[in-house]
Amino acid sequence: MQDPQAVPTRSPLPWLRAGLPRPLRWLLGLLLTLPLLWGALAIAWAPVELPGASALALGFAAFAGWALWFSPRRWPILATALLFAALLAGWSLVRPSHDRPWRPEVAVMPRIAIDGDRVRISGYRNFEYRSRDDFSERWEQRELRLSDLQGVDFIVSYWNPDGPIAHTFLSFDVAGADPVAISIEIRPEVGEGFHPLPGFFRHFELVYVVGDERDIVGVRSNHRDEEVFLYRTRVSAEAARRLFLVYAERINALADAPEFYNVVSNNCTVNIVRYANRIGRVGRWDLRHLLNGWSDRYLYDAGLIDTSMPFAELRARSQVNAAAAAADGDPAFARIIREGRPVPAATD
Repeated sequence: MQDPQAVPTRSPLPWLRAGLPRPLRWLLGLLLTLPLLWGALAIAWAPVELPGASALALGFAAFAGWALWFSPRRWPILATALLFAALLAGWSLVRPSHDRPWRPEVAVMPRIAIDGDRVRISGYRNFEYRSRDDFSERWEQRELRLSDLQGVDFIVSYWNPDGPIAHTFLSFDVAGADPVAISIEIRPEVGEGFHPLPGFFRHFELVYVVGDERDIVGVRSNHRDEEVFLYRTRVSAEAARRLFLVYAERINALADAPEFYNVVSNNCTVNIVRYANRIGRVGRWDLRHLLNGWSDRYLYDAGLIDTSMPFAELRARSQVNAAAAAADGDPAFARIIREGRPVPAATD
C-alpha cells in the first residue's frame, strides 16, 4: 500500500512550468484571480444588453478558474487571456452619453450661469419624498448673489455605519437663505440603484446634483436609511466663492459633454479634493481621500473642522439623523439640522 505521505501535493497553476516555489505560485494565482473576477462581474453588469449576461459571467468565471488553477495545459489560460483582452477592448469602446433612460432623480443636468455677482441655477432639485422611491418631482430655478456665499459645510453619508466607503458632498452657506447642496454622484438608469461600488464593474455616467438640503440630505437620512454627518468647516467666504465658481465651471462642462464616474479617479471625494487644490489647498494626497468613509478624520487632522474637542465627540455631535427626521418637510430644515453642530473658531 502506498504511503499517503509519499503522494505528491498538486501545485497550484499547473500550466506554469517554471520552477517557482509553491508560496509564489499561490501569490501569483491570487493576483491573477482578481482581474478575472473583475471580468466576470463586468460581464454581469455589462452596460450594453447581453442576452444571458448572468450565465455568460458564470461561464467565464468557471472556465477562467479552471484554466488558471487546475488545467495542466497552456491553451486554456491563453484562451482566458484572449477573452479578457476582448473584454477590455469592448469596455474601452463604451462612450458616455446623456441619452439614456435615467432615474427621475438624475434626469436633469443642472447648469449654473454667472453674470458678475448674479448666480442663476437651473435644474435645481427640490423633490418632496414620501419614501425612497415615492416622491413628487420638482425641478426649479434659483437665483442668488455670489457675494452672499459665506462658507462651506462638509457632509458624509454612510450606507454601512462607519465603513471605509461613504458618500461625501458639500453644501454652500448662503447669507439669509437656504444653503445650496452640490453632490457628485453616479447617474443610474431606471431600475438601477445609487450605490457606487458597481462602478468597479461597469460604466456609470457622472452627475452633479444641485439642490435643496431637504432633498439631498433628507432623502439619505430619512428615506435611504443612511447615517449622515454634517461638519461646519473653516473655509472662508472668499474661498467658498472661488470654490463655487470651480463647481459651476465643471457642472456646465459636464452638461455639455458627459463623463463616466470612476471610483478611483472621478468620484465624489477625489473631485472635492481636486477642486480644493485649484483654489489653493495645501497638503499631500491622503489614503482617506479614496477611503472616504474616513474623510472626516482627515479634515480633523488637517484642522479644517472643529478641533477643540476629541474627534469622537465631534463626530457624535455632528450626526444629523435625529434632527433631520424631526424636520422632515419643514422649510427650516437646513437651520434645524445645524442646531448644536460645533462651529470651528475663525482663523486669522
